[in-house]
Amino acid sequence: QVQLVESGGGLVQAGDSLRLSCAASGRTFSTYAMGWFHQAPGKERELVAAISESGTMTYYADSVKGRFTISRDNAKNTVYLQMNSLKPEDTAVYYCAAKIGFRLGTISNGYNYWGQGTQVTVSS
Repeated sequence: QVQLVESGGGLVQAGDSLRLSCAASGRTFSTYAMGWFHQAPGKERELVAAISESGTMTYYADSVKGRFTISRDNAKNTVYLQMNSLKPEDTAVYYCAAKIGFRLGTISNGYNYWGQGTQVTVSS
């Protein structure tokens, strides 16, 4: 069982940066691949970025490549999403999630544990 708590969301202007954090409970954090999803009003939840258990492999959606960076600190049971050059279209609720196994072919699916989400609003 893993419990996830996101923080770091807020209201920023276009071009600004934010860093989201997701703190996980439990001693098995390092055995889970982690993902950050976002969901805008009226849209489906989409995977933004994912990271393997050890942090050596990452995945990014095309819309955030070069702007967002996912990282993790297994000693602190925390995964981060550094978001730079934010755009109004990045406005959404951001969720972190955990799954067993990091495979690019199924990177968007199979997440067993979810946080409650944190709102990110980017004004133009």
